[in-house]
Amino acid sequence: MARRNKGRPIDGILLLNKAQGISSNKALQQAKFLFGAQKAGHTGALDPLATGMLPICFGEATKFTQFLLDTDKTYVVRAKLGERTTTSDSDGEVVETRPVNITRAQLEQEVTSFLGESDQYPSMYSALKYQGQPLYKYAREGIEVPRKCRRITVFSISLDEYDEQAQEIQMTVYVSKGTYIRTIVDDLGEKLGCGAHVIMLHRSEVGHYPSDKMISFEALEALVQSVAQDETARFTLLDPLLLPMDTALADLPMVEINAEQGKAFGHGQVVKLESGEVPEGIVKVMADGRFIGLGERNPHGHLKAKRALSSTQE
Repeated sequence: MARRNKGRPIDGILLLNKAQGISSNKALQQAKFLFGAQKAGHTGALDPLATGMLPICFGEATKFTQFLLDTDKTYVVRAKLGERTTTSDSDGEVVETRPVNITRAQLEQEVTSFLGESDQYPSMYSALKYQGQPLYKYAREGIEVPRKCRRITVFSISLDEYDEQAQEIQMTVYVSKGTYIRTIVDDLGEKLGCGAHVIMLHRSEVGHYPSDKMISFEALEALVQSVAQDETARFTLLDPLLLPMDTALADLPMVEINAEQGKAFGHGQVVKLESGEVPEGIVKVMADGRFIGLGERNPHGHLKAKRALSSTQE
């Protein structure tokens, strides 16, 4: 007999403001428990040191996590100049201390030098895997493994503050997927000749999701405590905080079909539309104004399902 998943089949996206000191997986499990969700997944891990936007997808929304993983992101980062660490952040051990002899003008010049495309080698303390194991596990054992550089883009980077007394700087950075902010800070420290490491990192935006849509776990718990043990009342308060799952696909072109075509789409049948109605690439499919999945154009120009929601297959 098949084992049934515990929890309720709820769909949607929560923009969790992850707290410092916990892993992204721990934050995911806390949110999953609080919402009583049957299925959940996050979209791009934040280090325990980091805070900020961690989109958590519940239920059917987990089918579209890749689109949030692949999107651009914005960070606010604070760095300490004059010290280089093993992990390029304050969780590591200081391995080198150097004097800081720079002007603000020099600092601004080096900061703006990161604008545009470049090749970046992932940190050994990243979650990328080598032979099935995350790089950070090798790093903790003092093992260096080969890493492929990746092409990244820094769309904007600004020096927001320079505290000369504390030798700390704060920057806002808008980057493409897969960019390691710790590596940018470490590279900046080397360009300046004094070394640097991250002491605070906050992800303020993921794709088009603004920071004011985030909610902390403490705020979620406060809502739950306000209704004590009443589970129905708890979900009545929590569920409206979830964003529709198709908000993860805001940049995709949309194709509208009717309810009958939507049913056929959900069963994997090709939907014949007029020539030119299905654009190239992946499209968001709506049936009578309701999101039903992702589709793409077949060689004949018709719509075929790429990823349909389970509700369309019933």
